[in-house]
Amino acid sequence: MKAVVLVGGEGTRLRPITETMPKPLVPLVDRPSLDHVLDHLRRHGVHEVVLSSSYHEEPFRSFIRARRGDPEITWITEEMPLGTGGAIANALDALASEEAFLALNGDILTDLDITAMRERHAATGATATIALTRVEDARPFGLVATDADGRVLEFREKPRDPIPGDVNAGTYLLDPDAVRGWSTGEPVSIEREIFPSLIADGRPVFGFVSDAYWKDLGTPDQYLQAHVDLLDGRVRGQPAYPAPFLAAGASVAEGASVASHVVVGPGAAIEAGAEVSDSVLLEGARVGERSRVRRSILGPSSIVSAGAIVEDSVLGAGAVLEPDAVVRDGRIGPGQRVSSA
Repeated sequence: MKAVVLVGGEGTRLRPITETMPKPLVPLVDRPSLDHVLDHLRRHGVHEVVLSSSYHEEPFRSFIRARRGDPEITWITEEMPLGTGGAIANALDALASEEAFLALNGDILTDLDITAMRERHAATGATATIALTRVEDARPFGLVATDADGRVLEFREKPRDPIPGDVNAGTYLLDPDAVRGWSTGEPVSIEREIFPSLIADGRPVFGFVSDAYWKDLGTPDQYLQAHVDLLDGRVRGQPAYPAPFLAAGASVAEGASVASHVVVGPGAAIEAGAEVSDSVLLEGARVGERSRVRRSILGPSSIVSAGAIVEDSVLGAGAVLEPDAVVRDGRIGPGQRVSSA
């Protein structure tokens, strides 16, 4: 089986971390989040993947080299952002197959049973099958309405008030003719254009509702929650991570307090007397003596100096909090310095 993975998102909600690295390459515990996506596909028999992005290939080259083996990767650089539908249609030639294929967003952590979804796609004779997940508040997503047999009736706009329902989980099984003929030279939305067109033409579009774990990694809160869930073993098929997680070369000094939902990346360090909880320290980040870090993301090589406090914040690569500085609910850009005054 083959798949198209869309990795062109700019990650604006995860800035400033994504100002210095593409969102799919932002680490998730022990490896880039895109590695988790590809490993999940491999577990379900996907052996060839097309990565499609409006980013040029350069930032991904070392990642692709490290992924030698399964699944085999083909890279497509979009000349301009093509949207979900345009990017998938643009990948048809690279897929070189008339069989149903997967298409999915590369910024989602899930344990979706792709094998069962594939069986459902075949049993219904669907042209397209959409993974759906039930949420208690559909306002950020919009609702997908289905009939009693699971056939998709319509895509509804985001509701104004909190309402539970089934929402698009960003993973699709598609017959090639579902997207063949759509423009590959301008943006096309699969949710707002292709799927509604298929439904209007009477083509069989089905939902696949599951209780699978599903987390969009697009915001700092969601990114941190994904780490909590991985450390707590809530995502099926993932390794049993120790909590807290210390990567190779990470160090925690005697006398430091590190809570269980903490990831300390390669070469990162926490010094004596520091307190760290519910946070992620990316490669080379440093937390100084007597400092406090809570519910925050520290970017690569960032520094929280002695006595500083960071809460509910994101530090970009190389950002520095000087001694006794305080940052709450902040976004500190790459290389930026914050003093105590």
